[in-house]
Amino acid sequence: MNNQKIAVLTDSGSDVPEAVKNEFDVKVIPLKILFEDGEYVDKVDITAEEVYERMEKEIPKTSLPDGEMIKGIFDDIKAEGYEKVMVVTISSGLSGTNNMIRVVAEQFEGLDIYVLDTKNIGIGSGFTVVEAAKQVAAGVDWDTLKTNLEKSKEKATVFFHVPTLEYLQKGGRIGLVQSVVGSMMNLKPIITCNEEGIYHTVAKVRGKAKSVSKTLQLVEEFASTSTKYNLAIAYGGKTALKEAEAIRLEMQEKLPNFEDFFFDQISPALGVHTGPGLIGIGVQLLD
Repeated sequence: MNNQKIAVLTDSGSDVPEAVKNEFDVKVIPLKILFEDGEYVDKVDITAEEVYERMEKEIPKTSLPDGEMIKGIFDDIKAEGYEKVMVVTISSGLSGTNNMIRVVAEQFEGLDIYVLDTKNIGIGSGFTVVEAAKQVAAGVDWDTLKTNLEKSKEKATVFFHVPTLEYLQKGGRIGLVQSVVGSMMNLKPIITCNEEGIYHTVAKVRGKAKSVSKTLQLVEEFASTSTKYNLAIAYGGKTALKEAEAIRLEMQEKLPNFEDFFFDQISPALGVHTGPGLIGIGVQLLD
């Protein structure tokens, strides 16, 4: 057991697998989803499925956790006897969450808090949280932990394709993804985060089947330099589940040297911006 108590804290947009959260007691700051009838706490009192169902009538907005809530979570962590907090968040290029936590952390007394910007989203960010939790459990010291995680965030990525760019546009998250031409010609962009942590298109492919095989090819290329890696599939809603399961089988065949394979629905807050039917394929190099 580590003698300097380090807590690991993330946000709900990082899609850390439930099993990992429970095993390592990872703390989570939830994002909020705003419908006309009120606000909901991401993954706490609304599911992704409910969000998709309601989106047919109303596209909600998402909002950052407020300063009071973040401060309250730091208070709780301190009360549990922790001395240091490793905070790992989704990209500051896609959300103000990282900045909000940083501001609260700077004013908070009694905890040594490090805020890491993964420049990534969903499980792409979640991979680094998993790594943080495992290293803390293994007793890695604070300074080494910071250095390791800054390096390890570069080794994780997620590629995803969405049936339509409508939601990214409406949510103002379109980034560098060119949209208009694509929808006319059935071109499906494969999207990832660039070095600044902003969405951009890595490839444009005609039709869905080709989009999936191209995404798999990109993941294989990313993993080809490595002898061990973690894999992940994130899917958006029931409509994408069957497809996600088929992709999982194909990935297990093509990339057999994985240590962990995470398979889960994306968080409701991310679903707001991508809409139903998303398939995200993530990979994290471990050597």
